[in-house]
Amino acid sequence: MITTEHDLRAAINEFLNGTGYELITLSIRPDNSVLVEVDRLEGTDVDFCAELNRHLVDYLEQAGEPDYALEVGSVSIVDPFKTKMQYNKHLGHNVEVLAADGKKYRGQLVSVDEETFSVDCEEKVEVEGKKRKQTQIVTHTWRYDEVKYCKYDLKF
Repeated sequence: MITTEHDLRAAINEFLNGTGYELITLSIRPDNSVLVEVDRLEGTDVDFCAELNRHLVDYLEQAGEPDYALEVGSVSIVDPFKTKMQYNKHLGHNVEVLAADGKKYRGQLVSVDEETFSVDCEEKVEVEGKKRKQTQIVTHTWRYDEVKYCKYDLKF
């Protein structure tokens, strides 16, 4: 079995220290396949991922791990956000939010802080003096733990 997740996480974070990159996903499966996903505000560089891959191969060989499959890359654009850095990266972009109550919202991510994030959504609302509902921008704010996911709303 591959060295402990804690040790591998520490080795990755040591390599990432000062680079602007952040570890998003570290997954070690029972068959010794390792998935490492990193990201940064400016986007992910394939050459950096290759450097990290070489570093981890050296680390695993020094740890005496003979049999493993290693995949190092960037986070998929369609994956839900896992860290606050990803929310900050997509500030001003369109996102899709699935609230805890099961309702989906689509709109522009307009603010991110330590506890909450806000999305401006176009919604039809009743306006006094009007017969029909009018489209207006409504700002919804959630705590990070109040949503099932928030992800980039990819449109073609």
